[in-house]
Amino acid sequence: MAQGSGGGFGRRSLLQGAAAGSAALALPTLSCAAPAQARSGRPSADWGVQVGDVTTSSGLVWVRSDRPARMVVQTAATESFRRARSWRGPVIGPDTDFTGLTSLHGLPSGEQIHYRVLLADPDDPRRTGEPVSGTFRTAPTGRRTDLRFHWSGDLAGQGWGINPDRGGYRIYEDMRRRNPDFFLCSGDNIYADSPIPERVTLPDGRIWRNVTTEEKSKVAETLAEFRGAFRYNLLDDNLRRFNAQVPTITQWDDHEVHNNWYPGQLLDDDRYTEKDTDVLSARSLRAFSEYFPIRTLRPDGGGTSRSSEAGSGGGRVYRVVRHGPLLDVFVLDMRRYRNANSPGRQTDDPQGILGAEQLRWLKRELSRSQAVWKVIASDMPLGLIVPDGKTNFEAVAQGDPGAPLGRELQMAELLRHIKHDRITGTVWLTTDVHYTSAQHYAPERAAFKDFEPFWEFVSGPLNAGGFQALKLDGTFGPAQPFIKAPDRANTSPAESPQYFGEVDIDGGSGELTVRLRQEGGQVLFSKMLQPGRVGQ
Repeated sequence: MAQGSGGGFGRRSLLQGAAAGSAALALPTLSCAAPAQARSGRPSADWGVQVGDVTTSSGLVWVRSDRPARMVVQTAATESFRRARSWRGPVIGPDTDFTGLTSLHGLPSGEQIHYRVLLADPDDPRRTGEPVSGTFRTAPTGRRTDLRFHWSGDLAGQGWGINPDRGGYRIYEDMRRRNPDFFLCSGDNIYADSPIPERVTLPDGRIWRNVTTEEKSKVAETLAEFRGAFRYNLLDDNLRRFNAQVPTITQWDDHEVHNNWYPGQLLDDDRYTEKDTDVLSARSLRAFSEYFPIRTLRPDGGGTSRSSEAGSGGGRVYRVVRHGPLLDVFVLDMRRYRNANSPGRQTDDPQGILGAEQLRWLKRELSRSQAVWKVIASDMPLGLIVPDGKTNFEAVAQGDPGAPLGRELQMAELLRHIKHDRITGTVWLTTDVHYTSAQHYAPERAAFKDFEPFWEFVSGPLNAGGFQALKLDGTFGPAQPFIKAPDRANTSPAESPQYFGEVDIDGGSGELTVRLRQEGGQVLFSKMLQPGRVGQ
């Protein structure tokens, strides 16, 4: 494995299966272990730029260099960069895999911000590489501005990676052309437990070809391998172009570490030499914090310690991102604080899937929110029965349609709080199950009745295998007016559509419209919700 000081790779380390067709993807040609003659040049940022957790006046800019460099960001109102404002960022190096963040504050609200990142030689600031540019919109402070965002998840799963014959991750281009204000990634940004093979034979005999790398030739165990897994997706030019235009709100789920993992688990998986998921998840969280602009995980926002290979576990994924008066996004973490997967029949379960502290935080912040709409970004669905083996369950539901048990108790407490505190405008968005559907929950159909009706929308995957529909658990009274799923497991993106969801909020009426779309942009299902209601 090429595990140099930065865990990077150059074109030399791309496996042979990626050679044909890779030029069309405009792959980066970086190597962290750069030869002496390359180090004598100027820093390069060929992995593109990203912006995350944008608010009315702030955002986080991300970049990756090919060598130690000072990060400098310039912002302006126009592409000409007249009267540009400069932001002096950190010196980035191997301790963060040559990634860096610069926090922007005091930006004008509701405006298109143009920015460019320059990487300078730390010893000679006059020596800078080619600037890499991007743009994003800050959230408005007024309620009259329309808002659009997309959500989905599940990228490079089940061995379906960047296929140059299909043009790579082309769903990102579909979303980019719709010009959303931001993209909510609901988890499974990588599949650390799914290597990317050079080729796969489809049921009809066609060959699926993947761009591959050394880090993605095996499951991720070391910090370098987790870094390589996150870096893999940035080989796709659609994704890099999307990142340069659309800011992100990012959460994680199981495949950032291992399928269906929970704290304290010891893996029964012969592919692994390190079987302790606490060790693996700490390494993954560190790489995750390096590769996404998330304010609660970085040093300038309360940050993750990098004092050891595994990291100290500081920082957190769960947070609320306030996107002006129309919208607050409550990003959950249903991984790091959950109890062990089980049959889920406990009559008392204070830890549940969120942990007691995260549940207190969520109830408190929902009650404080003044936004018209409160999107609860859940990395797992509520009423779909997601099994883990023959007897255990992976999500909230456990197949018993009666009174809440196990993790359902925590969700019942949350839903009761939303009702009794008269919290309006809650909508649940999730991914995880590799198909798209809409669920409406209502007390008149439910065993537990102390809540107001609400909607949950599912959309995904972005580029992973499709799976059959799951059954519904009746505890919270779900009905399913729409579902689209394949009829067999692990259908490739060449056989089954990939999906993303779109949310539009009308600045005049405040109405929120959810559209479930498939690759190419076709609308499969649409639902309009009215503002100001404790239930829909």
